[in-house]
Amino acid sequence: MKIAIICCKPDKAGMNIKEHLLLEFKETDETFHGERVFEKQLYSSTLKIYTLEKESIYNEDIDKEIEADLFVFATKHRSKQEVPSLSVHSPGNWSDDNSHGGRPYQLCIAPATYLKLALLKLNELGKNTEFEVTLEQTHHGPYLEKPVMFIEIGSTEKQWTNKKAGEIIARTITSMFSGNIPKYKTAIVLGGGHYNQVVTKVMLKTEYAVSHICAKHMLGYLNNDLLNQAINKTMEKVDLVILDWKGLGPHKKKIVQLLDHMNVKYVRYKNLSK
Repeated sequence: MKIAIICCKPDKAGMNIKEHLLLEFKETDETFHGERVFEKQLYSSTLKIYTLEKESIYNEDIDKEIEADLFVFATKHRSKQEVPSLSVHSPGNWSDDNSHGGRPYQLCIAPATYLKLALLKLNELGKNTEFEVTLEQTHHGPYLEKPVMFIEIGSTEKQWTNKKAGEIIARTITSMFSGNIPKYKTAIVLGGGHYNQVVTKVMLKTEYAVSHICAKHMLGYLNNDLLNQAINKTMEKVDLVILDWKGLGPHKKKIVQLLDHMNVKYVRYKNLSK
């Protein structure tokens, strides 16, 4: 399996993570856009680090230039609350707003298994640190047609340049490909906030891996096409949709009707067998 780890020059967190990754990677003769490519072999996977000039979210269709089976963007996360965080998510836009990259109403292929492996490792390594470990909803660009995920340090420059955070993310990335890959059941989650503790609990405490998440403030856009995308643009076969029932707000009836109409299996989180 070919893994492309993407670090971007304008991104201080990405450069911090790259610095720690390079302790285990070897320089190659290969260059990409004038930047040296670094490589590490792990079991059946070849991991390569690519350094890009543009901010991560604007590297549209980079999968047309780099040959890989999975893209891992190592980046910063910014939030108004400025909560120190270690997070993962898949990119994509539930609405027509693509001001942060990607294509309107287009999701990317989410690697649920690797998102879960990353979150489990972040939770392990992030214990007794200032960092909150969380899974974010599907959001922003870039648009790729290969499986892709983001792994991020949040939420201010103080954390982006934090050496411990850079080390944790670097170790997490390599750990994802350091052994046999487990087989999990796979789910999509609808409802809740951008940072959804229900989803984080699903990932950390159940047999399910979550691919796409549509938070409450995006449910107004959810339709047949987007739900089909969420299902079909998941690397694994989706077993069911998990509903954060309270987090559906005024959209409960619409969501249930949509799922029933499309004959999609669903369950409320509180009824999910742990």
